[in-house]
Amino acid sequence: MSKKSGKFYRGPEFETPQGHSRVLKTRTSCYDIKKAYRKKNPNDPGAAQKFQEMAAAYEILSDPNSREVYDREGMDGFTGPGGQGGGMPADAADMFAQFFGGGSTTFFDFAGSGPRRRKGEDTEIPYEVTLEELYNGKAVKMNMEKEVICGTCTGSGTRGNAKAKECSHCEGKGWTFTQTQIAPSRYGTMRTKCSECNGEGTKIREKDRCKKCKGEKTVKEKTRQEIYVEKGMPDGYRIVLAGAGDQEPNIPPGDVIFRLKTAHHESFERSGSDLLANVKITLSEALLGFSRILITHLDGRGISVSSPPGKIVTPGQTIKLRGEGMPVFKNPDQKGDLYIVLEYEVPDAEWLHSIDQQALAKLLPPKKANIDPAPMIIDEAPFEEADLEDVRARYFPASSDFFDQGFASQFGEGDDGDWEDEDDDDYDDHGMGGEPECRPQ
Repeated sequence: MSKKSGKFYRGPEFETPQGHSRVLKTRTSCYDIKKAYRKKNPNDPGAAQKFQEMAAAYEILSDPNSREVYDREGMDGFTGPGGQGGGMPADAADMFAQFFGGGSTTFFDFAGSGPRRRKGEDTEIPYEVTLEELYNGKAVKMNMEKEVICGTCTGSGTRGNAKAKECSHCEGKGWTFTQTQIAPSRYGTMRTKCSECNGEGTKIREKDRCKKCKGEKTVKEKTRQEIYVEKGMPDGYRIVLAGAGDQEPNIPPGDVIFRLKTAHHESFERSGSDLLANVKITLSEALLGFSRILITHLDGRGISVSSPPGKIVTPGQTIKLRGEGMPVFKNPDQKGDLYIVLEYEVPDAEWLHSIDQQALAKLLPPKKANIDPAPMIIDEAPFEEADLEDVRARYFPASSDFFDQGFASQFGEGDDGDWEDEDDDDYDDHGMGGEPECRPQ
C-alpha cells in the first residue's frame, strides 16, 4: 500500500481483512470520506454504514502500528480487555461523532471482527499416564473422531452446480451494525456477527444443500492417532499432533493436543527428576543394620541397599540413591535421585507375648526415669490412641511451627550423618519445561 497526494492505493499484492479490502479500493482518504459524506443524504442509513466502515478502515490500516496490532489480534487488540493497541485510535471516536450526529453517536465496538483465521481451532485432550509409563516410555494408539471436508461437495456445502447465495441481511459481509443506547441522548454503534448467516456472508437454500453433509461442509470421520510418551516427560506436558484437528474449508486444520496428567502412585512420588518412596524396616534392622531389597522400581528392578555396619537408623531417616530417580526428559541416559524415607515397623502384641520379656528388657536400653525434681502437682492422664490427621484438621491457637517438630521428615530431609542421606546441593530440574512437541501428520 502506497501513499500519494493524501490518497491510499491498492497495490497488486495488498489484501485486507473482510470488509476493509472493499473500502480501500475506493482510494479514499480521511478528507475524501468527510467530503463525500456531506454530499450524501444524512438520513440514508446505507450511507451512514458505508462511511462508518470507510472511516474505521482508514484509521486502523493507515497507521503502521495499529495495522500491526490488527493483523496480529484483530479488533480485540483495540477494543478487547488487555488489548495492546491502547484502545481505539485516538481520533476515531471523534471522527464518528462528527459524521453521525455531532457527538450523540459513538462507534465503540467491532464485536467478532478481525483478520481471517490462519488455521482451525485446536483440540486439547487430557491424557492420564502412570509413573511407570513416564519412566519407561510408551507408544499409545487410539481411535478418534474429527471433522473432515466433505468429499462429495469438496467443502462448498452445495450439491451439483448450485452455489451459496449472498446473505441479504448483511450483504455478504458476515456482520451488521446495530445501535444501542449507552447514555441519555447518546447512542453507540456496534458491529456484530450476522445472525442470519452466522457470520459466513452466504446462505445455502435447503434444496441446494449437499445430501451428504447437509450443507455443513464437513462430515465426521474416525481416525487412528498415535502418540509417544517419552521417558521423563513432566506432568502437564503438551504433546502436539500438528494438523490433526478438525478440518474447515479454506483454512489449514488445527492441532490435537494431549496434555499429560500423572496418576497417583501407591509407592512413589515425583518431584521433577527425583523420586520419593517410604520403606518400612524392622526394629532389629534399625538397630543392627540391614542388607536386602528395599523396593521394586518402576521398571521392575529390585533395588538392594546395605546399611553401614554399626549405623543405627533413626525413625524417619532419609537416604538418597543417586541416579535411581526419573529419566531426564530429552536426556534419558541421565537420571535424578531416589529418596527413601525409612520408617520403623513396630512389633505387634502377638510377638511381644511370644518372647521372654524380662530377657528382652535386659538387652534393651533402660527405661527413662521420672523427671527429677518432680513437679509439685502430678495428675494421672488416661492413655488414649488418636489419629494425628484428625488433629491437624482442627484449629489450634498455637504457633505456626507447632507441627514442624517431632514428625516425619519432608521430602529430601534427614540427619546429616556419615551415611549419605542428605546434601545441600541446589535442586536441578534439568531444564525441564513444558514446551510442546510437534509431530507432523
